[in-house]
Amino acid sequence: MLRVSAIEEYEKYSLGKVLFILTILLLLILAAGIAVTLGSYPIPFFKVYSILIEHPNSVEGRIVWFLRVPRVLMAIIAGSALACAGAMTQGILRNPLATPYTLGISSAAGLGAAIAILYLGSYAVIPNAFVFSLIPVFVILAIAKMRGATPETMILAGIAMLYIFSAVTTLLMFFANPEDVKEIYFWIVGDLGKASWKAILPTFASLAVCFILLFWKTWDVNVIMIAGDETAKSLGVNPERLRIFVMLISSFLTASIVSFTGTIGFVCLVAPHICRMIIGGDYRYLLPASTLFGGLLLLTCDTIARTVMAPIVLPVGVITNCLGGPMFLYLLLRRRREYW
Repeated sequence: MLRVSAIEEYEKYSLGKVLFILTILLLLILAAGIAVTLGSYPIPFFKVYSILIEHPNSVEGRIVWFLRVPRVLMAIIAGSALACAGAMTQGILRNPLATPYTLGISSAAGLGAAIAILYLGSYAVIPNAFVFSLIPVFVILAIAKMRGATPETMILAGIAMLYIFSAVTTLLMFFANPEDVKEIYFWIVGDLGKASWKAILPTFASLAVCFILLFWKTWDVNVIMIAGDETAKSLGVNPERLRIFVMLISSFLTASIVSFTGTIGFVCLVAPHICRMIIGGDYRYLLPASTLFGGLLLLTCDTIARTVMAPIVLPVGVITNCLGGPMFLYLLLRRRREYW
């Protein structure tokens, strides 16, 4: 009787989390459908969907297919990837503030983009940002290898990288001409204005492959989160190897996204925390929930950025910071029970 009761409780436990994930998926599909119909160029609601079905070669057809649809898809992919990487980084380092942004990956990508804008040309922005975003990863891993791959060492090394790359970027902007400063600023803040069909395939491929690899390690992350390093070792989990593996995959995923969108902040921090508050810290459910919620969050922020001051389109990074900060503080104050 006790065994049957335990099985029923576990089924209810799992069902609630699965329903939450499915709810986010439905909201994401609904938000994407609405976002395609909104923009500074007025197109009637039902005409947008007729354009999606018929593919007409008109001005309105090109606006929908080459501007709005790629931007909506890029918002979903970028938000999902950043939230996925943020959730796993927080888990392996057992720190609520550990994200690709605080580990210096985003600021390194910003420096790479700034150097390309000033000295190499616009064609080199994406590859240069990608190469630079991998620098803090290898520096952190090298320091961790020398001093031990402890969470504290990796976080502090990442914060040091964050300040170093941000300082160099600011110095470059100080001596640059106004036009280049404007372009660097928009890239550092984060913007989806340059989303295109050419960027969809590589970013989606990175998200799909990295998500599978990270989901494969969710049980090991659960062990470290619940039991700690010493107990994890007795259960056959190598914490140091796990941290290095997850760090490399998460960093590669983040680098592949910020190379196209710029350094969009707060999604990788807020989305995993909100999902953890609702469904708990079981990474078998938390990782897919955070991934989908990150896409929904960034898509919502980008829709607001495109419409709140239309025809002016704001950088989406401004909206994520303005909405993410107060919303996160509200949730922390409203939630009385400890969730981390």
